Amino acid sequence: MSNTAHLEFDTSGSKVAERIRHMRSSPVRDLFSAATRPDIISLSGGMPDVRLLPKEDIDLAMQAAVADVHARSVAYQYGPTDGRPETRKVVTGLLRDIGVRAKPENVVLTSGAQEALDLLAKVFIDPQDIILTEGPTYLGALQAFSAYQPDIHAIPMDDDGMRMDLLEEELKRIGKNNPKLKFLYTIPNFQNPSGVTMAPERRRRLIELSHEYGFLIIEDDPYGRIRFDGGHQIPLKALDDQVVYLGTISKIFAPGLRVGWIVAPRHVLSKVLLAKQGADLCGSSLDQAIVQHYFEDIPWQNTLQKFIVTYTERRNAMLAALKEFFPPEATWTRPQGGLFIWVTLPEYVDTGSMLAEALEAGVTYVPGDSFFPGGCAGKNSMRINFSYESPESITEAIERLANVIESRLELYRVFIEAGALKR
Repeated sequence: MSNTAHLEFDTSGSKVAERIRHMRSSPVRDLFSAATRPDIISLSGGMPDVRLLPKEDIDLAMQAAVADVHARSVAYQYGPTDGRPETRKVVTGLLRDIGVRAKPENVVLTSGAQEALDLLAKVFIDPQDIILTEGPTYLGALQAFSAYQPDIHAIPMDDDGMRMDLLEEELKRIGKNNPKLKFLYTIPNFQNPSGVTMAPERRRRLIELSHEYGFLIIEDDPYGRIRFDGGHQIPLKALDDQVVYLGTISKIFAPGLRVGWIVAPRHVLSKVLLAKQGADLCGSSLDQAIVQHYFEDIPWQNTLQKFIVTYTERRNAMLAALKEFFPPEATWTRPQGGLFIWVTLPEYVDTGSMLAEALEAGVTYVPGDSFFPGGCAGKNSMRINFSYESPESITEAIERLANVIESRLELYRVFIEAGALKR
């Protein structure tokens, strides 16, 4: 036996990179184990209902991806860092449908849009650089950006999206062409977590401000095709070719096939490719081949319409249940598409501390502070999802959650009447 002492590697102290020490775990991921309990109705995840996908269509796309020896040798092999040319061409067709014209050489395929966020953060962010986001914003973006230690400024929103007046005030404080100001990240369609859509005049004003103050716009559009009401909103990318556009098949096909994309000018993509080579060399050729054949060979629009009809019914069930069961002190958004509703409670309610009571009652949600940098706001808010559960389960979950909230509010009312808490 060796006399060499066993050395424990320090994974909690000085050996760990500074950027990792302050990162927070995703609350949605943390809730996954709880959400799988049979007694829990989950309103926390952002999962599309893949049970709606026709098995025969999936089988056909998979069979086509490996139909012959040549196809198998490509699908099972390493691929180009920017992705299979055939799949990138399919992506340009999907983009053309929504008014974005791009060539395959302006597309890089990624392992979902989440990898795209990490790659862009790696390319653009140095410690203490300034990043602008909506407030609240997608928590996965906050995770990806925070690893590179930026100073994230969250710009408040209303029912028409990010407030341009407040953005302009913040930009004046930062200054024009400030080298520390790198980019603004936005989800203009059915935003995660709020569900709101940026108004057309604000989209145009955002483009103007980006040129005036010298920052890049990153447009994340995972939900744009999941529209229930209202007219089509033109993407920022269609208004300005300098916008970096992110997309994914996760909400309109299968999130398990990790295929997303970045559409950007070549001078941006050349740096992204360097970052991607260091991350994973290339994406899954098999996944990309399946995606190619699904969107080339299958009437996928029929399934998309099935998603839209089903999610509309579930959104309506959630809105009706909120109106019936939630207390008058609560307010919520009314999304015209997407997967989420944002609920706001009185300022003295902490939805983070209330989560344990909700789990006990058999329902989950995501506390609102998860969607702000450093948890700096949103403690009295929550994100709830309507895409996965049935209308009956949604109604039951909202009633359970309303009972939890009412118990909290009753306790606070006692404190208020006793003078121990301000209204």
